[in-house]
Amino acid sequence: MSAAAELPVWIAILTAALVLLGAAVALVGSLGLLRLGGFYDRVHAPTLGATLGAASIALASMIYFSALETRPVLHEALILVFVAVTTPVTLMILVRAALFRDRAENADPLLRPGEDVARLDADAREPGESRGQAE
Repeated sequence: MSAAAELPVWIAILTAALVLLGAAVALVGSLGLLRLGGFYDRVHAPTLGATLGAASIALASMIYFSALETRPVLHEALILVFVAVTTPVTLMILVRAALFRDRAENADPLLRPGEDVARLDADAREPGESRGQAE
């Protein structure tokens, strides 16, 4: 028999709720990666999902193992710091690299895949304004 059987019910419920919350946030981040259109839109959802999901699961782990060992367990705090620092930094590096590539290729970084530059230019002009007068 494991020591988890002697765990108070409120700690088990709190731990389960935090793990489910973390999994749900990570799932929403993954769905955002699938559903959003362009690269710049898609990159934010998994970053937030990974950071907030990992924070919730690490907090659940800290509560669970602190209750089992009857002393504070803070190893997960170090994991949390690494995730909170490295995930946003990775996001910024990816976005900067993509922006550099888009500028080098003279591409508009705000376009979604399949959008036409000419249509966006036409939408941006005033009614009755010709292409030569836009600048």
